[in-house]
Parts: sequence; C-alpha cells; structure tokens
Amino acid sequence: MTPDILCLGEPMLEFNQQVDGNYLPGHGGDTSNCAVAAARQGAAVGYVTHVGADPFGQSFMDLWQAEGIDTSTVKQVTDAPTGVYFVTHGADGHQFSYFRAGSAASRMTADDLPCKALCSAKILHVSGISQAISDSATDAVFAAIDLVRDAGGQVSYDTNLRLKLWPLDRARAITHAAMARCTIALPGLEDATQLTGLTAPDAIADFYLGLGAEVVALTLGHEGTLVATHQDRQRIKGRKVEAVDATAAGDTFDGAFLARLVAGDTAFDAARYANAAAALSTQGYGAVAPMPRKDAVEAFLRQG
Repeated sequence: MTPDILCLGEPMLEFNQQVDGNYLPGHGGDTSNCAVAAARQGAAVGYVTHVGADPFGQSFMDLWQAEGIDTSTVKQVTDAPTGVYFVTHGADGHQFSYFRAGSAASRMTADDLPCKALCSAKILHVSGISQAISDSATDAVFAAIDLVRDAGGQVSYDTNLRLKLWPLDRARAITHAAMARCTIALPGLEDATQLTGLTAPDAIADFYLGLGAEVVALTLGHEGTLVATHQDRQRIKGRKVEAVDATAAGDTFDGAFLARLVAGDTAFDAARYANAAAALSTQGYGAVAPMPRKDAVEAFLRQG
C-alpha cells in the first residue's frame, strides 16, 4: 500500500516518569507520534528517517510495522545511535530531558531522501524539530518539501519549538522559511507567540496564511483550535477529559487532523475529530500507548 502521508523526522525512545517514580519505556519523537496517530485513524502512512542498528532502533521498526506504517523508507545505520528522552512530571507540567546528540536521524542529508516515495505522497509532515536536530537535517527537510510540492503534494508543518535545540532567531528564520513553502500550518499558540511576536490567535492565523499556508490549525490547549483558510475561519471547541499526561497530545492532533484531511473531511471537520483524538490521548501516560484508534474517537464524538 502506497502511503498517502509521509512523516519525516527523528524517533526517540521515551522513558516516562510514573507516579511511583519509576520510568515506563515507550516510543516518542513528534513526527513518529504523528505517524502512529494517523495510522490509528486508518490512514496509509509511511515514515522517513534513520535509526540506529541497535535495540532501540529495532523497537521502532517493530512498532511501526505493528501499526501498519510503511518502513521501506527507514534506514538502520551502524555508526550512530537512536535518540532517547526522559519525561518528568511536576507542578508546572511535564518536562523533557533529551539525549540525542549525534543520533542517526540527525545525520540524515538531502542525499538520503527517498525521492520516489516523496513524489508519490499526498501529504508530507515535518516539524521544527525535524529541522532543529542538525544543519544537514535542516537542508534535508527543505529538499523534501520541494520534492513534494513540485510533484503536486501538500506539506504539513508543526512548529514544535524546542529552544534547547536552537536559538530563537535561527528557529524563527528556518520555520518561517519552511512555512512559506507549506500548505498546512500546524502551530501551537505558545510556539507561535514566540516565533511571530503576536499574541492574538486571529493575528497568528493571518500571519501564517500570509506566509503561504492554505490551512492554519492553531491549537489553543484546552480552548480548542482556531482553523483558518483564506475563505473562512472557525474556533473549534476543545473536548473535556480527566487528563493525566499531555506528552503527545499535539502530535496526536496532527496525525488525526491529517488522516481526516486525506479521508476527504474539510479542515473544520478534521479539527473537530482531531480535538477529540488529542483529548483522549491525555488520559494515559506516554506518547504512543494512550493514542486512541478510530473507533474510540468516533464513540467519543457520539457522546456530544
């Protein structure tokens, strides 16, 4: 099955702190999370990355294959490791500690790109993290964007700002340049405020539409999502749940949103669905384990 959605970036093994202080192993990495979330909604998904030829890298290969994600564009390398991160929880929410310097994914270059697969994709999904991990990864993402756009596909970009990876000025320059080549902008409010200097959601949506996006889905936390196109915009209300861990809620939103776009939904209907999927994902610990499948999201939506 040819993937409709290709996600490109860095997968990372996750160790998530539990209430007893122990750490639960799992899988993370924003674009990998997005791929899993989209696949669980029934989309045909593939992943583009390098992982280490190590147990952590193999665990990702096993995960993606179990989720029905195409791994033909994943390369296992012997000269670099798979990245790792830890999640701790406190009064200020969850915090991340990363061990990713020199990871296999960070060594990807434009020459490593699977051109045929990219040119066949309906949507390529990348993020600020995909570009922040190294200069070569920055260039690889730009090259992938150009390949997809030149072939008539769409490109989705989540800002996912991580100032531990690069300074704000560089992040701003690179993400703005990438967004100018993308069709679907998926910023979060906090990221967008830092990157644009704007605070009003409508002004932020206008900014990204002005850069060139056709659809902006600005996530607003528990307040939901502002979805804007050049013709219309709507505030899509968030869904209330008893949340325990929001580690990959944004990635779940991205994957569910893109899956519904590929299925033919409008951006507004896709956001309603994605809000529900993201809310459900906060009811368990870790990035991947609590991500809901399509039947669970549809049942949640039927509750009104």
